[in-house]
Amino acid sequence: MVTRLHSFYCKVIVPATSGGKAAFQAMGGHWRMKRGFRLSRFRPVLAAAAAALMLAMLCACDVERRKSDAELGLNPQQAAGRRIYDHSCDRCHNPDSTRGRKGPGLKGVFKQPYLPISGLPANDERVTDIIRLGRKEMPGYSQTLSQQDIDALLAYMHTL
Repeated sequence: MVTRLHSFYCKVIVPATSGGKAAFQAMGGHWRMKRGFRLSRFRPVLAAAAAALMLAMLCACDVERRKSDAELGLNPQQAAGRRIYDHSCDRCHNPDSTRGRKGPGLKGVFKQPYLPISGLPANDERVTDIIRLGRKEMPGYSQTLSQQDIDALLAYMHTL
């Protein structure tokens, strides 16, 4: 590819004839260079496409500053549960949406009568069992979280 600074010429490789593979072999398999593909003609189109792509990327981003515990009105137990959630749960469960990452999203999990995947009642007892014992792809946390940690986590999950 050859380019000039301002006119943006490109040399494009094309078959010697337009007769397809048979004609190409009949010509001895030679390629020739064709001139005349000017990128300068497409500069406004490329600039508009790049601007549209950047605008789409900015609109698609759902960037929002994370609220502090005080802004959310969390008490100390709920704030401790939020830290546990961030450390242990956030990688698979989205706290701000019902759409999950690897596991289900947990927004409003206790506002529904049943848990999203298992269909079990959405109460502290059932969720505690799931946290301790795990589920299909979810590990159990009985060895890593104390009862106090689980209570704090449940207190935070009630605020989602």
